[in-house]
Amino acid sequence: MEIQQNPVVAFNRVKKVYNTGTVALSEFDLTIHEGEFISFLGPSGCGKSTALRMVAGLGEATNGTVTVFEQKPKDVIRNSNDIAFVFQEANLLPWRTVYDNVVLPLELRGTDKKSQKETAERVLEMVGLKDHLKSYPRQLSGGMKMRVSIARALSAKPKLLLLDEPFAALDEITRQTLQLDLLNIWKKENTTILFVTHNVYEAVYLSTRIAVMSARPGRLTAMIDVDLPYPRERANSKFTEYVNIASQSLEDTMGRRELGT
Repeated sequence: MEIQQNPVVAFNRVKKVYNTGTVALSEFDLTIHEGEFISFLGPSGCGKSTALRMVAGLGEATNGTVTVFEQKPKDVIRNSNDIAFVFQEANLLPWRTVYDNVVLPLELRGTDKKSQKETAERVLEMVGLKDHLKSYPRQLSGGMKMRVSIARALSAKPKLLLLDEPFAALDEITRQTLQLDLLNIWKKENTTILFVTHNVYEAVYLSTRIAVMSARPGRLTAMIDVDLPYPRERANSKFTEYVNIASQSLEDTMGRRELGT
């Protein structure tokens, strides 16, 4: 996947304070370029999901700015299909089949039936579920449900795909399979991906760069360029080296918090 210099997402001195007084993010700066696969890596509660939700237009910065394609995220959402979000839970409608869940965003946009069918078949084949068009969510495993959720997000051919710990609840074998599937989708669809995780191995396996965040209030404490070819071998010594680098960055972050710095 070739990385372009065109900025897709930019956080500029972002601070986020909730109504409860909780400071989720502080002085958060990051620019993400076209074609990158960026993982937000940090401890629970550090503001990873908060940052992702602001990119999706589901929250606003208290101070600073968040832009997507040099626009306000809500304007991008309002005027295009360029942003798609995959949540930690698959959030499928139980009364709709796999096919009907996938085409729901297209229905809401008034897409014609023929295009809906072509798109559903394309994205379900991409995630390996073309033979399950008529299945209902209750008939699917957790991994299959997440595949449907990803297919639904891909139905509009988004330029920016946001994923908030989508594999966290899955067993390790399913998780690794879906990680590889996601990389194949990233390459094939030429999209930019922002991925939230607290799993160091997952971040190293997937990412072109890893954004390491501090404990709350979340700050960017390190950017790790993962200079490894795809597909990546987890048993490779260089892979282990990057895992150690990312792990040490997290430990340093927690150490600074404990010292009050």
